[in-house]
Amino acid sequence: MAPLALQPVALVVFLILFVLVTVLGFLGAKWRRGDLDTLHEWGLGGRRFGTWISWFLLGGDLYTAYTFVAVPALVFGAGAVGFFAVPYTIIIYPILFAFFPRLWWVCKRHGYLTAPEFVLGRFDSRALSVALALTGILATMPYIALQLVGMQVVLAALGLQGTGIWSDVPLFIAFIVLAAFTYTSGLRAPAIIAVVKDILIYATVIAAAIVIPLHLGGWGKIFASVPAAKLTLPVPAAHSLGSYGAYATLALGSALALFLYPHSMTGILAASSGRVIKRNAALLPAYSLVLGFLALLGFMAIAYGVAKNPAYAAGFAQYKGNFAVPALILSAFPSWFAGVAFAAIAIGALVPASIMSIATANIFTRDIYKAFLKPHATDKQESGMAKLVSLIVKLGALAFIVLLPATTAIQFQLLGGIWIIQTLPAVMLGLSRLRLRPEALLTGWAVGMVIGTAMAASTSFKSAIFPLHLPGGFLAPGYAALYALIANLAIGFVLSWILNAFRSEQAARNDPAARFEF
Repeated sequence: MAPLALQPVALVVFLILFVLVTVLGFLGAKWRRGDLDTLHEWGLGGRRFGTWISWFLLGGDLYTAYTFVAVPALVFGAGAVGFFAVPYTIIIYPILFAFFPRLWWVCKRHGYLTAPEFVLGRFDSRALSVALALTGILATMPYIALQLVGMQVVLAALGLQGTGIWSDVPLFIAFIVLAAFTYTSGLRAPAIIAVVKDILIYATVIAAAIVIPLHLGGWGKIFASVPAAKLTLPVPAAHSLGSYGAYATLALGSALALFLYPHSMTGILAASSGRVIKRNAALLPAYSLVLGFLALLGFMAIAYGVAKNPAYAAGFAQYKGNFAVPALILSAFPSWFAGVAFAAIAIGALVPASIMSIATANIFTRDIYKAFLKPHATDKQESGMAKLVSLIVKLGALAFIVLLPATTAIQFQLLGGIWIIQTLPAVMLGLSRLRLRPEALLTGWAVGMVIGTAMAASTSFKSAIFPLHLPGGFLAPGYAALYALIANLAIGFVLSWILNAFRSEQAARNDPAARFEF
C-alpha cells in the first residue's frame, strides 16, 4: 500500500496559517491585559467578553473537529443517522437561553469560576461537588482526544505520515503547540484565534457548497450516487424503534449534555453579562446552517468515490472514515485551497482543545487543589497549578487515543456525553428551588455513571447506542447517555422525596441549600 503523497503547496499554505494563529495565541497574553497570575484572568479572561467575542469563542468552543471531521465521517460511513447533529445543535440554544443566563448571574454574584463551585454553594455538599469536578475532567479528556485526532488526520493528508513511533509525531506536534500558548495566554488565546478560525471555516464551507456540486453535476447527482440505504433512516422492524430511536436519543441526549461540559461552561462564564449569553442564544444558530453543509460533505465524499481511490488507501486504512473529508478536499480543490481548508480544520481543533484544557484545569484547581490540598493557596499558586494541570489533561487525552478502540472520532465525543450528562440534575435543576437533596443527587449521579459506562462497555466502547430490551419483547436502541440520565433523575427525585418526608420542619429551615441566595 503506497503511503500518502506529500502535498508541498498545501503544506506551505497550511504552515503559514498555522504559524499565524500560533503567534496570535502567544500575543493573546497582551490582549485586554490582565493579571494572568490570577485564575480569574487566566481561566475566564476576567469575564470581559462581549457579544461578538463570546460568539466567536462559543462558536469555536462548540463547533470543533467533531463538526469538521467526525460528523461527516459518520455520514460517510453510516448515512443519514449522522445528521442527528443538525437537530441537536438546534435544540441546544433554547436550553442556553432558558438556563444559563441565570447560572452566569449566580456565579458572578458568588464569585464562582466553575459549575462544581456553584453546586457546592447551592447544596452545601463537598462530596457532590467533587463528584461533578471529577466527572467534568473525565468527560473532557475524550473530547480533547477527538480534537487531536482531527489534527492528526489533517497532517497525514498533507503527507506528514510515518510508521511506528513516527506515526504519532503529529500528535506530539499538536500537543506542544497547544500546551505552549495555552500555558502562557490562558483563555485569551483561543478567544482571539477563534476569529481567524471562523473566517477560514466559513470560506471553506461556502466554497465546498458551490464548487463540489459543480464538479459532480449538481446536488441531484450527489444524492443519486449515495446508496439508498444511507439516504434515509431504515424503517424499524416490528416491536423495535430501530434507527429512529438511535437518531432521536442521540439528538436529545447530545443537546442536554453540551452546555454541561467544562469548556462550554467556561465560554459562558467568560461573558460580560447574562444579556450577552441571551444574544448568543439567538446568534449561534448561524453555525447550525454551516453544520448542515459540513454533514453533507460525507455524501459528497461518497459521490467522489474517495474510498476507492488508491491514492488515499493508506489514509482510510489508518483513520477509517475520519479520512473522508481530507480525501474529498484533496480531490475537489487545488492544492493551495486544500492548505486553507486543512488549516481551518486544524485550527478548528486547536481552539476548543485549548478551551477544554483550560476548563478542566480551572475545575481541578478550584474544586480539588484548593478545596483539599492547599486551602490557603495564593492567586499565583492557583494559576500556576491550573497551568500545570492543563498540560496533564492533554496527556490524558493522548491516552484515550491510544487505548480506546474508537471506530470513528465521534465515539470519543459520545463517550464523554454519557458521563457529563449525569451532572445535569445538580447543575440545571440546581438553578430551581426544588427541594432536591444532595445525598439523592449524589446517589443518582453514581447510578447514572455506572449504568452509562456499563452500556458503553457492552459494545467495547465502539458505539454509544445501547439496545434496550423492554417488557413485551420491544427493542429500543438509544443513546446510553439518555438512558442513564433517566435512571439518575428517577433516583434523585424519589430519594429526595423520601428524605424530605422524614425530615423535620426545623431541619428543613436550617438546611443551607434552602437558604441559598440566587
